[in-house]
Amino acid sequence: MPSRINRFWFAPIDASFLAVFRVMFGALLLFESVNYGLFLCLDCMYRSSDMLFKFHHFEWVSLLPGIGLELNFLVMALCAVCIMLGLYYRVAMIVYTLCFSYLFLLEQTLYLNHFYLAILFCCIMIFAPAHHYWSIDARRKPAIASSTVPAWSRIWLVVQLEIVLIYAGIAKINWDWLNLEPMRLWMNNRSHDENSLFQLLTQDPGIAAASYGVLALHLIGGPLLLWKKTRLVVFLIYCVFHTINAFVFNIGIFPWMTIAATLVLFDPAWPKQFWSWFKSKRSSSLSATVVESSARPDTSSPVLASSLFDSRPAKLGLVLFICAWLLAQVLVPLRHWTIPGDVAWNEAGHRFSWRMKLRDKQGTATFYVVKNNQPALIVDPKTHLNFKQAWKMACIPDLIWQYAQFLDKQYTDVETDDVKVFVDTSCSLNTRPATPLINRLVDLTAIPRTEPVQNWVVPNAKSLPKKFLKI
Repeated sequence: MPSRINRFWFAPIDASFLAVFRVMFGALLLFESVNYGLFLCLDCMYRSSDMLFKFHHFEWVSLLPGIGLELNFLVMALCAVCIMLGLYYRVAMIVYTLCFSYLFLLEQTLYLNHFYLAILFCCIMIFAPAHHYWSIDARRKPAIASSTVPAWSRIWLVVQLEIVLIYAGIAKINWDWLNLEPMRLWMNNRSHDENSLFQLLTQDPGIAAASYGVLALHLIGGPLLLWKKTRLVVFLIYCVFHTINAFVFNIGIFPWMTIAATLVLFDPAWPKQFWSWFKSKRSSSLSATVVESSARPDTSSPVLASSLFDSRPAKLGLVLFICAWLLAQVLVPLRHWTIPGDVAWNEAGHRFSWRMKLRDKQGTATFYVVKNNQPALIVDPKTHLNFKQAWKMACIPDLIWQYAQFLDKQYTDVETDDVKVFVDTSCSLNTRPATPLINRLVDLTAIPRTEPVQNWVVPNAKSLPKKFLKI
């Protein structure tokens, strides 16, 4: 490996930033585990329906029997505590990632971008030596203790976060968002909430400021986080933005996880710098001297001690793996450009692309089962699905297809039965008039999952209603 590349990826940097991120990230994972495991109705989400929607290629993921889900959340909570403390860190990180990924893959209608982001961070943190400093593991095993970590552990997290921020901005450069939809729809629905802390956002000037402000924050603020002179100002703006998001929208730990990850962009020694400033409380010049001295990593302790990536082949393999990972993260959100039609309508390429808070879809879906050419049977999805499943499925083609396959199996008694499933849909996208989503003449049982959506999804020809800015 060329020495310049080796220095870029494996130069020792202060480990305190990674230790603090480990604690913050572990605390958020603990909150998520306890919140979902204790305070949310697992029966309502997983056990109250006759089927669970699955991601393509993960149809084999099945529901754990008995109290398996509760035990899964218990294991996640225990692992999160270990992650925070740095106790058997790598094992805890691997187990948590597997348990969380299982829940993520178990029910497709529960997909959230922050779940996906948390899994990505978990995978990165499996490799990162976050337990080499300020951890119980470092006390138990002095051989791994080190006040420095390799630069790649910071580079990987920083680039992953920047990809998320920038793509979240790029996705908002579309006709609907620039015309204040669906932000206007959501805010107008809250306009009669007298207890709202953000009444300004329910009026058009506030909605416009929020819509275009978010666009600028991602596309301009994201790159400016990489520049030392603007980093602190942009970070503070991001903190205000994420705090408002947390109160206005129900988006779980996403705002706090993003704030914690954004701290990684600061100098690796920022926790020590902050603590020195906090303790000193002296003049700005003296504080600057303290900060400068504390930013130097302590090389007296072992650097990269007991590292998994000491040898040249291991280093090269790690660098190639990280580059391949980041390249995939860049390419995957672009895949919808290879598919004809509006991604907000046909959903092809919507997930895993950081297309956050971009569309509001309301609709209905009525299914017709024709068995052995007998008169059609009308099926209400609520017969087999819980409320959230039925509501989300009505305007998402992939979910509609899965439910049709379920009905095919339900109404097939013997192999010779000829079962056809048709659907009559009516969906509205971002206040557009409702229009059919699926070609009602298409037998969905004859459509393979890999069939291009343009062959059975009806294009949306409805225009966004013209609304003038109200000042």
